[in-house]
Amino acid sequence: MRLWSNGRVSDETADATTGYDPTFLSVQAGPTEIPLPGTAQPTIRLDYTHFTVLLDPERRLAAATAVNIDGARLIDVERGDDWHLDPRVDEDEQAGAELYARNDLDRGHLVRRRDPVWGADAERANRDTFVYTNAAPQAAQFNQSKELWSGLEDYVLANAETFDRRLSVFTGPIFAPDDPPYRGVLIPRLFYKVAAWAGATGVEAAGYILDQRPQLDDIDLATATALAVGDPPPLGPFRTFQVPVADIAQLAGLSIDVLIDADVHAAQTSWLLMTQRSEILLER
Repeated sequence: MRLWSNGRVSDETADATTGYDPTFLSVQAGPTEIPLPGTAQPTIRLDYTHFTVLLDPERRLAAATAVNIDGARLIDVERGDDWHLDPRVDEDEQAGAELYARNDLDRGHLVRRRDPVWGADAERANRDTFVYTNAAPQAAQFNQSKELWSGLEDYVLANAETFDRRLSVFTGPIFAPDDPPYRGVLIPRLFYKVAAWAGATGVEAAGYILDQRPQLDDIDLATATALAVGDPPPLGPFRTFQVPVADIAQLAGLSIDVLIDADVHAAQTSWLLMTQRSEILLER
């Protein structure tokens, strides 16, 4: 069945996988629930192995993803590269292979491939991450800031694995009405990530934003008509910021009150541009 973020249900085939578990984290005081983000727009809930995608059928991309990571049970499996559409969703409601063909756009995993790959269902989880509903277009060029975003993802996973820690991670694009169109899809220029874990006294969280807008202000993104059938939009060098979770909620139109309250960097009043891996911190 289709589960919408505002609670509406329509008739669809039920998914057999468990998806994201909101009670996955536990603290000394007992289990804590972190619900899926509420979104400003209707979304289709799609459950996969250890993660869930909230798909915006109008944008044809996920508005939010949520994954549970069990650091004590992570398994290395062969990557594979079998990108595929989700048969539960109409093809015109998800961006498929045609968006990424013959250009420099990467199929960027929102739920990172290795994050849900743990336990008895590791192989299935690995395959599930290659569904197009879990992909978003990102500039293909790599530089220090892109590596830092990858470094952030590595850091989160290594933290879980090293300390046998459980984490819940929320990732998605920040949609804007002026995002440049390309092949029928508006290309997001900002992405967010919020990591949550069980602290000593309760759930703790930290938020980050990836910016792939051109750094040069004179690059014109207003060439919408040409971009619809022509070259991909100009996407600049990646920059990664540590930001208050409340800012992510406001920009992305998310209802994530539990994560805002748990933000260990809530006192931070400005965005911190991270330029080296030593600046990546989860804890206070």
